[in-house]
Amino acid sequence: MASIKILKQKCIGCKKCIAGCPFGAITVHGEGKERKAVILNTCTLCGACVDYCKFAAIELTKDEIVHQDISKYQGVWVYCEQYKGQLRTVGLELLSQARRIADLLGTDVTAVLVGGSIADQAPTLISYGADQVIYVEDARLAELNDLLYTDVLTMLVKKHLPSIILLGATGFGRSLAPRVAARLKTGLTADCTKLDADIEKGLLLQTRPAFGGNLMATIITPNHRPQMATVRPRVFSPLTLDASRQGRIIHEATPTLNDKAAQILEEIESSGGVNIGEADILISVGKGIGSVKNIELAQELALLLGGAVAVSRPLVDCGWMPYLHQVGQTGKTVAPRLYIACGISGAIQHLAGIAAEKVVAVNTDPEAPIFKRADYGIVGDCVKFLEAMIEEVKAKNIHAL
Repeated sequence: MASIKILKQKCIGCKKCIAGCPFGAITVHGEGKERKAVILNTCTLCGACVDYCKFAAIELTKDEIVHQDISKYQGVWVYCEQYKGQLRTVGLELLSQARRIADLLGTDVTAVLVGGSIADQAPTLISYGADQVIYVEDARLAELNDLLYTDVLTMLVKKHLPSIILLGATGFGRSLAPRVAARLKTGLTADCTKLDADIEKGLLLQTRPAFGGNLMATIITPNHRPQMATVRPRVFSPLTLDASRQGRIIHEATPTLNDKAAQILEEIESSGGVNIGEADILISVGKGIGSVKNIELAQELALLLGGAVAVSRPLVDCGWMPYLHQVGQTGKTVAPRLYIACGISGAIQHLAGIAAEKVVAVNTDPEAPIFKRADYGIVGDCVKFLEAMIEEVKAKNIHAL
């Protein structure tokens, strides 16, 4: 088991190791000859401090890497989420990336479908880029019970040995993916924004924001299979449907299910109007809106244009709007045709959630980062802008787009 310790007989308490720790996990206690470095519980075992110690007083023991036999693992899988028998769009989006990666690696794409009554959806997945569809159909799987779905997906992976598995970072996908990864003793990269392949090594290159969105990290899983990643909805676009494509459709039997482990007693549909992940027009507001009352202006304009209201995280944190309206790294990724940002400064965490065709930014600060992302920028009061827009839309009798 990995560990790190200070060799007290060698340590002189010089404090140089403190400067070498990027996590502030080392301190020095004692006086005189009793001054010794102490490693705190916040240590991540990164080992950076070892090179800073000129007295070899820090001993780092690393876990032995167990190399799994990965030679039998082949193919790219996409778990295609469904709800009440209808496909979620994120699965079709991921098929486009799976198709591209599989072509680079010279392998096949398999769509995996699990549910209560879903067999009729299999041909659609072939039309969107899959070479084959593996589905498990069982009345007990009609509800999205992540424990049962974990049993099914784990069984399928152990039987067919895919090299790569992609899942949507939906509410259900974020619960399912880590359960499956833990069962299979493999890695998982969450919320990827870019996927690529190392053709020579056969690796999936999984890129996601790190350190609060201040840099992009590309992660690989070289020693274990399958390589697993989740991607938020609307990050990628589906391929054009090709009804002429042909492929295999495989029906797998349901494995033994522990359907008593957890039961869904009730499903409650959220009531929040138009889903911001599906809206073509978003009126998005930040703290610059000034007050809860002013959000009504954004709601009125959204209603006139047939769109929806979105918000930045501060408005959710202070209780002005519910989380389901939040855009950004910790909210939803949205890809409307038009995104109007009102009173939003444009922190990188918020910008990470915007994949719009056109962005209009309104802010009183001409140096606000949002203007670097905007196609059109207006330096001014966002409340006055909303009032003027509502008046103009009504005056010209502009109908919802």
